Amino acid sequence: MRLVVIGGVAAGLSAAAQARRLDSNLEIEVLEQGSDISYSACGLSYFIGGEVRRIDDLVVNTAEKFERERDVRVRTRARVTAISHPRREVSLENGERVRYDKLVIATGTSVNRQSIRGADLPHVFPLQTLDDARRLSEFLKQRRPRTGAIIGAGYIGLEAAEALRANGLRVGVYEASSTALHREDEFLTEWVRKQLERFRIRVEFRRPVDDIAALESEVVVLAAGMRPNVELAAAAGIEVGRTGAIRVSDQMETNLSGVYAAGDCAEPIHRVTGRPAWIPLGTTANKMGRVAGANAAGKRERFPGIVGTSIVRVCGIGVGTTGLPAAQAKREGFSPVVARIENADRAAYFRGRPTTVELVADRQSGRLLGGLVIGEEGVAGRTNVIAAALTSGMTVEEFEQLDLAYAPPYAPVWDPVLIAAQQLLKLLR
Repeated sequence: MRLVVIGGVAAGLSAAAQARRLDSNLEIEVLEQGSDISYSACGLSYFIGGEVRRIDDLVVNTAEKFERERDVRVRTRARVTAISHPRREVSLENGERVRYDKLVIATGTSVNRQSIRGADLPHVFPLQTLDDARRLSEFLKQRRPRTGAIIGAGYIGLEAAEALRANGLRVGVYEASSTALHREDEFLTEWVRKQLERFRIRVEFRRPVDDIAALESEVVVLAAGMRPNVELAAAAGIEVGRTGAIRVSDQMETNLSGVYAAGDCAEPIHRVTGRPAWIPLGTTANKMGRVAGANAAGKRERFPGIVGTSIVRVCGIGVGTTGLPAAQAKREGFSPVVARIENADRAAYFRGRPTTVELVADRQSGRLLGGLVIGEEGVAGRTNVIAAALTSGMTVEEFEQLDLAYAPPYAPVWDPVLIAAQQLLKLLR
C-alpha cells in the first residue's frame, strides 16, 4: 500500500505520522510545494515583533529529520498540479507522476490577491509561511518603513498590527466587514477598536480595500481574503461543501473512496449547530490530520467535530472565543440569551485584575451555545472550560455547578465564568 500526502505542514504531517505509527509497512510520501515543512505559522507575527528571536525556532521538523525519524519520504518544492483518481496518481509541476493507493489532501489556505489591485507590489506581504516572514523581516530591516497597513482584522491581522507597532511603525487596520476576529459580536468589535486605539493603532471597519495605493503605507500586510485551497481537489471531482471547503465525512474521507482531506482545506462539523463549518485553526488541522492518517492506514476512526475555540492576544490582553455569538446563534435557529459580567480574575488581596466573560445560551433548551473571555491572565483556561461544556452539550444549569479550582493567587471563590452562568440563569428563568 502506498499513501501520498499533499501538504507538509500541520494536517499533512499529522496524517503521515499517524499512518506510520499504525502501519510500519506502509509506503508514505509527502509532497510539499513550499521550501519548509512542519513549522508554527501561529508564531510568525511574534517573530516579526521580536518576541521570537530566530525564525528557525518556529521549525518543528525539517524534511530530513522527519524522514529519518518517521521513515516517511518528504519532498519540498514538489507542487502537485493535478489528481487523477481513476489512475490513482498525482501529477507534479515538473511533469512527474506519483502513484498512490490512498491519498490525503492537506492543501491549507491562501490569500486571495486577485481582488486587490497592487497586491503583488514588493512592499505587500501575506503572513502565512516562513518565507513570508523572512521577506517581511528583511524588508523592515533594510527599508525601515515608518507607516504600515494591515488588511483584515482577524487573528493574523491583529497579531501583525501589534508586531508592526512593536517595530515603531504607525499602523492602520482596515477591515471590510463590521466585525473583528470573524465574530458577530458588537461588544467584542468595540472592545478591539478601543484596545487598538489605546496603543495608537488606527482601525477602520466597513473599509474594503481594492487598491493598495489607496492606503499610502510603506508596508502592507495582507491578512484578509483567506480561502481554502480546493481547486486541485475540485478539478479531480472531489465535492466542495457549502462553506467553500472540501466536504468530508467524520472519517475525513471525501466522496472519492480512499481520498481524504484534512486541515484548513476541509470542513468539519460544528458540534453546536450540527452543520459543516470552516474555521481554519492549527489545533483543528492537527486533529483532523491524525484521523485522516489513521483511516488511510486502514483504521476506522472518526473526528467528532469542533466548537470553534480560539485565543488571540490583542496588544497585551487575551481574547478567547468559543461556540456561537448571539447573532450567529439566532441565524442558526436558536433563541439566544446573553449575559456579560466583569469580575476580578483572583482574590482582591492578590491584586485581582478585571476579566470579562460573556455567555450565550438557548432560551428554549437552556443549552450553552458560546462564550467570550477577555483578560490579562487565565483566559485560555476559562475559555477551555466553556469549550468543554459546549462539547459535552451542557445546559447553563449544569455549567453553573461545575467544581472549579480555587486558591487566592489563581482564582476567586466564584470564578468569573460561574458568575456569568449565574447571571445567565436569572435571564433564562
